[in-house]
Amino acid sequence: MSGIYIHIPFCKQACHYCDFHFSTSMKKKVEMVLALAKEMELRKDEFQNEEVETIYFGGGTPSVLSIDDIRFLIHSVYKNYNVIENPEITLEANPDDLDEETILQFANSPINRLSIGIQSFFEDDLQLMNRAHNSEEAKKCLAFATQHFENISIDLIYGMPNMSNEKWLQNIETALSFNIPHISSYALTVEPKTALHKMIKSGTISNIDDDLAQQHFHILINKLQENGFVHYELSNFGKPDYFSKNNTAYWLGKKYIGVGPSAHSFNGKSRSWNVSNNSLYLKAITENKVPSEIEILSKTDQYNEYIMTGLRTIWGVSLDKIETEFGSRYLEYLHQQAEKYISDNLLAIENNILKTTKKGKFLSDGIASDLFLLNLE
Repeated sequence: MSGIYIHIPFCKQACHYCDFHFSTSMKKKVEMVLALAKEMELRKDEFQNEEVETIYFGGGTPSVLSIDDIRFLIHSVYKNYNVIENPEITLEANPDDLDEETILQFANSPINRLSIGIQSFFEDDLQLMNRAHNSEEAKKCLAFATQHFENISIDLIYGMPNMSNEKWLQNIETALSFNIPHISSYALTVEPKTALHKMIKSGTISNIDDDLAQQHFHILINKLQENGFVHYELSNFGKPDYFSKNNTAYWLGKKYIGVGPSAHSFNGKSRSWNVSNNSLYLKAITENKVPSEIEILSKTDQYNEYIMTGLRTIWGVSLDKIETEFGSRYLEYLHQQAEKYISDNLLAIENNILKTTKKGKFLSDGIASDLFLLNLE
């Protein structure tokens, strides 16, 4: 099974923390939608023997598209690829785009999952992030959306400057009050060249407190597990049967095609990424070219990726798979590097699966990087 990711490179305004590729100018929106469909056609042979089980609209802000645009792009997927009978079709959306009429339109379309960028239910947080919606819109859209969609995920951000544990807990409890079956939650990170980076550098706001973020992370885990959520990936929590099929496929190393400017693709052996420039992307597509760069993954690259994704999930890293697919030298190296983390109760081996402990979850990316190797080939 495989997936199609469609990157919509437009936003109403720039969030202060965001370093994803997007434009706040909608002038080329019609041209872009046609180009996305054209790229799917140009690349259909890549998935000739694959079945598509997930279609994911990400961005940017896909909810700035009209329902007709979205239907057209979904039709383009079906036209060019072999799609299973009931694929998971996710649309990322912002609360300010989700009035009752729009939600009804989405509900009457092939979309069967919404991923809503709430981020916070507090006005001061939303203003600091420069979000386009307010707290009232966040709550109102969820009240409407939960009437028409069963499968909904929301995003929440923790580790905000000066956010108390009590305030963070209120955010979680507000989310739970809407009976949402999936929550993705991320620590606020300071990316270079973002407005947030400049604000912290100038002293306008306080810097990120890693200790506070770690407290918020453990509050989140405890509260969601109390309410029946499974912490199945570092940043993702789902009720049983509501894990994101799209994201799970990424973490389990399945193939996917990324369509649109800046979108990434993976075929099991190589990774490619499209140019992060709308004008250059559009020009190339009109010339029947896909403007992408390709990286062939070495055996060591594949090992490192498996370590990174495995430690982020409940499925962990199979030591049997390491030995079978990579060889005994890789397995010996992994045991050697993991030993100190096992001693510190940050990693554990159960049924020949290497996993992070509850204590080690927050540190999983850093631990994984220490298990990487440069080359054994």
